Amino acid sequence: VLASILSLTIYWIIRDRYRVRNLNGKHVFITGCDTGLGNSLAKWLDKKGFCVIAACATEKGSQELQWCSSLSLKTVKLNLADSNSIARAVVFVTEQTAGKGLFGLVSNAEGTAPVGPSDWLRIEDFHSVLDVSLLGLIEITLKLLPLLKKAEGRVVNLINSKGLMAFVGGGYSLSKWGMEAFSDTLRIEMRHFGVKVSIVEHGFFKAEEVNSDIIEKYLFKLWNRLTPEIRDSYGEKYL
Repeated sequence: VLASILSLTIYWIIRDRYRVRNLNGKHVFITGCDTGLGNSLAKWLDKKGFCVIAACATEKGSQELQWCSSLSLKTVKLNLADSNSIARAVVFVTEQTAGKGLFGLVSNAEGTAPVGPSDWLRIEDFHSVLDVSLLGLIEITLKLLPLLKKAEGRVVNLINSKGLMAFVGGGYSLSKWGMEAFSDTLRIEMRHFGVKVSIVEHGFFKAEEVNSDIIEKYLFKLWNRLTPEIRDSYGEKYL
C-alpha cells in the first residue's frame, strides 16, 4: 500500500511539472472572450506566447481585448446561435492557423437562462440557452475537429459546476449536463487521433457573482406572462 501511494505521488509530481514547450506558432481558439473567464484566459495565454484567437460576441469586447493584448492575439466575432457566424469563424481560424492545425479549442460560453419553474417556461426559453451553451458549442467543435486532428491538439470545455445541480427549471442545467456527455463521448472517439478532450468544472468567480436583482427581474417577467389559470394554481404565496 505504501509503495502504491509513493508511486502515485511521484506520478502526480512528474505530471504536474510537465509544461508545453515551443509555444511559438501554437494556436488556441477560445470562445466567450468578451468578459470573465474567457477574457482572462485569452490574456494569460497571450502573455505565455500562444497564438490566441479570441471569439467575442460584441465589437466592444473585441476592441477592449485587443487594446490590452499583444499584436499576435486575433479576435473574431462569433454568435454561437447562428450557424453562418460559426462558419465564418471557422474560416477565420483555418486561415490563421495556415495549415498547422489547431493546438487548442477552449469552449466557454453561456446563453441567457430564465430562472423559474419549468411550468412557467416556453420552448423559446430553453432555446435561448441551449442554442448557445450546448448546440452552438457542439457545432463549432465538430467543424474544428479536422484542424484539431491535424495538430493532435486538445479540446477543453469549461463547465460551471453550479449547472450540474438540477434545482431549477430551464435549459441551464440541461446545457451543462449535455456538454459533459458530449465531452466524455468525444474523448473516447478522438483518442485514436491523439486529440485530448478535457472538462474543467469551475465554481463561482468574483466576476460572475449572481445578481439577485436580475434573477428577480426574470422571475417576475415569467410570472406576469402566465395565464390567470396557471397563476391561480400556484398562488401569490408560492411566488
